[in-house]
Amino acid sequence: MTYSVKEMYLTVQGEGAQTGLPAVFLRFAGCNLWSGLERDRAKAVCKFCDTDFVGTDGLGGGKFKTPAALARAAIGYWPEGEMKGQPWVVCTGGEPLLQLDDALIKALHEAGFKIAVESNGTVKAPDGIDWLCISPKADAALVQTTGDELKLVYPQAENKPEDFAHLEFRNFSLQPLDDENQSRHMQAAFDYCIAHPQWRLSVQTHKWLGVP
Repeated sequence: MTYSVKEMYLTVQGEGAQTGLPAVFLRFAGCNLWSGLERDRAKAVCKFCDTDFVGTDGLGGGKFKTPAALARAAIGYWPEGEMKGQPWVVCTGGEPLLQLDDALIKALHEAGFKIAVESNGTVKAPDGIDWLCISPKADAALVQTTGDELKLVYPQAENKPEDFAHLEFRNFSLQPLDDENQSRHMQAAFDYCIAHPQWRLSVQTHKWLGVP
């Protein structure tokens, strides 16, 4: 298949349980819960997305005709030398599991990567992913109910943390909704984590730092 990539770059994971981890971010174009166009936001399943995943015109974006070609492009962003550490690639979107398949997972592993995925959980994840983060959105049916991290944007009218606390995830992260009431949401998320220590507060540190 041809892989459509919005953007690709080296950064540091800014949120969730792996905050601070250097990684190549591989953002796939397209999502099954919103077209990405503002004119469609009001009728979308997920209405609060803050990410541009439309097209392939971003930094490092493009169309990649083979898994090997995309894996080569991605590993090219990783530093070389004796202190390069373990390469990580974070597959995100949009919804990355619409495109991330067995062939690409194999190619990314062969390039030396460990693979992290950030998904809305509406598509069953293939085998071979090293870190799977699921972020439920609105009333979209959750198909993937196990993984390494469940990261919930808070608050959501349709989803409450207690709806997911029984699922088989190693980490539970609560992330304040980023809108005009963000300061109120941050306090509410803080208070919820204090009262329910199963959950950890996830702050979008990349936005505070002003980095991608």
